[in-house]
Amino acid sequence: MDIALAIDWAKLGILTESIASDIRASQWVPDYLVGISRGGLVPAVLLSHKLGIKMYTLDVSLRDLADELSEYNLWMPEDAANGKNILIVDDINDSGETIKWIRNDWHSSIVGLEPPDDIWWHDRIKIAVVANNLGSNEKVDYRGMDIDKRVDPRWVVFPWEPTDA
Repeated sequence: MDIALAIDWAKLGILTESIASDIRASQWVPDYLVGISRGGLVPAVLLSHKLGIKMYTLDVSLRDLADELSEYNLWMPEDAANGKNILIVDDINDSGETIKWIRNDWHSSIVGLEPPDDIWWHDRIKIAVVANNLGSNEKVDYRGMDIDKRVDPRWVVFPWEPTDA
């Protein structure tokens, strides 16, 4: 059995085109994309080009730099609260902790918002990932592929990562 599930550049192109097609079919139009640093930046750039929508970045690293959780412009959650649609893009929804952290952080930055499970999050902010772990505690709106780490625990390696990751 392989120790990693490798996604090459060709497969990444197919998966991001699938995400773009699903977004078009949903008729939900983001005002802009937010690529999660580091892994979500490449898929966000690809989706930005495919959809013709501008992209910004959000630095969240719960695994690598736990002391430096996030760095972003405070207007992102305020934009959503004021009616803008935002698509957050990451490489993988593994445990769901990154999505949960962003949701809770953005909600706490806007005074007077309802708890994180309110309509604001689901209508204005959507999540797209290349690989979605079905065992994650958080759900995504768009995905290139589903995996189930409860059945196949292999590490997913993306083309921009070292092959020995």
